[in-house]
Amino acid sequence: MEHPDSPQANGYLETRGIFRRKPIEDDSESGLERSIGLWQLTAIGLGAIIGAGIFALAGPVAKTIAGPAVSVSFIIAGVASACAALSYAEFGGLIPKAGSAYTYGYAVLGESVGWFIGWDLLLEYTAIVAVVAIGVSQYITFLVNGFGLGLPAWMLGAPGTGGGHRVDLFAMLLCLAVAWLLNRGIKTSAKVETYLVFVKLAIVLAVIAVGAFYIKSDNLTPYFPFGLSGAATGAATVFFAVFGYDAMSTAAEESKDAERNLPKAIVLSLAIAMVLYLLAATVLTGIQNYTKLSDTAAFAVAFDSVGLSSFAKLVAFGAIVGIITVLFSFSLGASRIWYAISRDGLLPGWFAETNARHSPHRPVWIVGIISAGISGLVPIGQAAELTNIGILLAFVVVSAAIIVLRYRSPNLARTFRTPLMPVTPLVGIVFSLWLVSKLQPVTWVRFFVWFILGIVIYASYGYRHSKLGQGEVVHTDDT
Repeated sequence: MEHPDSPQANGYLETRGIFRRKPIEDDSESGLERSIGLWQLTAIGLGAIIGAGIFALAGPVAKTIAGPAVSVSFIIAGVASACAALSYAEFGGLIPKAGSAYTYGYAVLGESVGWFIGWDLLLEYTAIVAVVAIGVSQYITFLVNGFGLGLPAWMLGAPGTGGGHRVDLFAMLLCLAVAWLLNRGIKTSAKVETYLVFVKLAIVLAVIAVGAFYIKSDNLTPYFPFGLSGAATGAATVFFAVFGYDAMSTAAEESKDAERNLPKAIVLSLAIAMVLYLLAATVLTGIQNYTKLSDTAAFAVAFDSVGLSSFAKLVAFGAIVGIITVLFSFSLGASRIWYAISRDGLLPGWFAETNARHSPHRPVWIVGIISAGISGLVPIGQAAELTNIGILLAFVVVSAAIIVLRYRSPNLARTFRTPLMPVTPLVGIVFSLWLVSKLQPVTWVRFFVWFILGIVIYASYGYRHSKLGQGEVVHTDDT
């Protein structure tokens, strides 16, 4: 007969080595403050999802890949993303802790899996912050030029992006400003984020309402100029626009009644975003023929083309507000993953200390400074190459982990259950792997360099200093 405290009795076939697992029910103390509710959580999700995707990707994808069927591209990407989102929602109710995919992977598949996903997401989220900051900077420049104000060329872009460009000053300042805001505490920063999201949603709704009167059916014909394959390829491109709930799930430890609110917020944010994406993309390609769409500031240029120059400036302002909310969400995500990893002992605990406002201020500032450096000095194309592979692999891990946990521990109390198990997460896995296969070879090279660095850090520090390995985390029954 097994001892009641044995690993086997507690559902742990492996409690030592690189696949040791954190308990599902982890009662370790947190320095974070639970102060955000359902709608603030949903706002963080919408802040991450709606932004660069609709304002920066819809135009180029419609023009060169999908045509008016860019709306179908968003639907395909949204359905695939929803499969992963439902897995995140179940985990959000089960493990309302900071760390998102890192924490879920650690608890179900083991420490090494959790570490490598968390380590990769640190790079991915920081790169996303940089890419988005560059996008905001471009809209700021468009808006300033629209008012006839000239700016010195040296401050308008990274070296090699234009004549006289030396640094993207706007992008750098935005990264640092968001870091400052996050260190004001989650209560203050979430309120600001919520207000900005409402402004953004109001402008997106205005774009849809006003644009509906200028849609010409001729612009929507042919609807599939690049064929169905064009719409499918477009889905791979706009997939960047339909994740973000993963960043929101990193704030689980700062939300009230997280077991119930987090799953609701994940589903709500993705559902609202997809409806708005579909309508806005239809308006864009209905106002202006897809062959004439602008590669940058597509919505603003489209409204300008029908004589609504003042409204075009409002759209540019909305794009700035919208993309800034993405900065906030992913800066939050990166710093909370860093906090969770450090609290578990895989990185120095110095990073897990919080300030008087309950913010992990050191990771916040480090993420802000590094992203500022990338956004100011690296062209957007090179920075963007770092942003997809880690997110997609995180989707694979989370979707696989929810299948494993459902069958290994079917009796856990769940506030949300992923439907059509295991079909739903399997669709998420297949689609994510397909998208990974479409990434450029240089992306894989950079990923492996970062991966090898992660192996070195885990082997030399993380494995030996892990609190789980040192017996500081008490195993609890996850069955």
